[in-house]
Amino acid sequence: MKSTSLSAAAPRRAGALLVAVLCALALLPAVARADNPIVQHMYTADPAPLVHNGRVYLYTGHDEDGSTWFTMKEWRVWSSADMVNWTDHGSPMSLATFSWASKDAWAGQAIHRNGKFYWYVPVVNRATGRMAIGVGVADSPTGPFRDAIGRPLVENGEIDPTVFIDDSGQAHLYWGNPNLWHVRLNADMISFSGSPTQIPLTTAGFGARTGDPNRPTLYEEGSWVYKRNGLYYNVFAAKCCSEFIAYSTAPGPTGPWTYRGTIMPTQGSSFTNHAGIVDFKGSSYFFYHNGALPGGGGFTRSVAVEKFTYNADGTIPTINMTTSGAPRADTLNPYVRQEAETIAWGSGVETEPSAEGGMNVGWIENGDYIKLKGVAFGTGARTFSARVASGAAGGTIEVRLGGPTGTVVGRCGVSGTGGWQNWTSVSCPISGATGTQDLYLRFSGGSGYLFNVNWWQFGA
Repeated sequence: MKSTSLSAAAPRRAGALLVAVLCALALLPAVARADNPIVQHMYTADPAPLVHNGRVYLYTGHDEDGSTWFTMKEWRVWSSADMVNWTDHGSPMSLATFSWASKDAWAGQAIHRNGKFYWYVPVVNRATGRMAIGVGVADSPTGPFRDAIGRPLVENGEIDPTVFIDDSGQAHLYWGNPNLWHVRLNADMISFSGSPTQIPLTTAGFGARTGDPNRPTLYEEGSWVYKRNGLYYNVFAAKCCSEFIAYSTAPGPTGPWTYRGTIMPTQGSSFTNHAGIVDFKGSSYFFYHNGALPGGGGFTRSVAVEKFTYNADGTIPTINMTTSGAPRADTLNPYVRQEAETIAWGSGVETEPSAEGGMNVGWIENGDYIKLKGVAFGTGARTFSARVASGAAGGTIEVRLGGPTGTVVGRCGVSGTGGWQNWTSVSCPISGATGTQDLYLRFSGGSGYLFNVNWWQFGA
């Protein structure tokens, strides 16, 4: 198990985003074959998926490394076109986005409307010390996001907003713990008419809890509300602690709700859970979090995903956590530029903002690797190119198929470039990369950090 001192790394990566270094998961073969959690180089929580223009954009929180509380300072964005290879888009919104916020970048959700993306998040209002709901807005699903109104949209000390737009065009915002609140948003998505109202938490609507007279229903927090085939679904974290995921349905956006039962039973090593559900490329996907990464737990969580199929009557089946994750929904094209931070499984690597824009993979040491699933080489690749930088002596990119110690189809040497953000391109010949296969970029060299990678591309 590999761990790196962030304080030691800082002088070598001036201006870089220092994130938690987890493990060389290659030392854990049973884990290294898995693809859940879908992010391995940092802790993530509270998944909120959004489908837009052929990709799933996944908005998450970020648990700080070694946290013993819900210590969260920023939100992150990831995306995928195939449900297995996920691109790290960094942190386009943080507590600093909201000048009036003091702490707690907790669970939110983003939605697209009017050519813009609106991200509803709970934070503590510095002026009142209470939880409030802020709104970030951006022109792109990956940001950067800015404060849409310069103040809270709503504030009553409660958390976990979810948002959806009904077929009629009416937008709805829900949030709350211990209550469940609702308000109809105006078309501008940053204001509302009327006042927020409470949705009655009845045992018929949200199940019966025992042992807590102050909370008679199972509803705890973290609603995810959506509509399917004319039926409204409210998926929520139930009965702390440990939580499980349950759901209710209704004929209208405010009820009356009918409790339908458990989706994901209590399991995993996190005492909270938080769900998001989307349909993508003809299938349905259930996102959640657990504590499955090394060092993981209730305050160091990781986002995962499962594919599922609704029952014929519209009910949701029981879904259990797996390490295999969702199956591949598409192939990856190696003949167009692919960001190095697009990863199905990474061992030892991290990401950071790149001087050339976007993110790059860094903190690479000997034996680290990146896995990509379902790479469609077709009749065969002949060249491999990569954008690299090194403030040290460099090393080698080993292009392998099938596993981190699989068949070598090419080797690209990387020399020192005089700085970790001094970028250059390298190329090498490829032989034997045909068909659709899992690709492993394995990095080798001397001791210490070797080089960074910004992007890669094969040539036919």
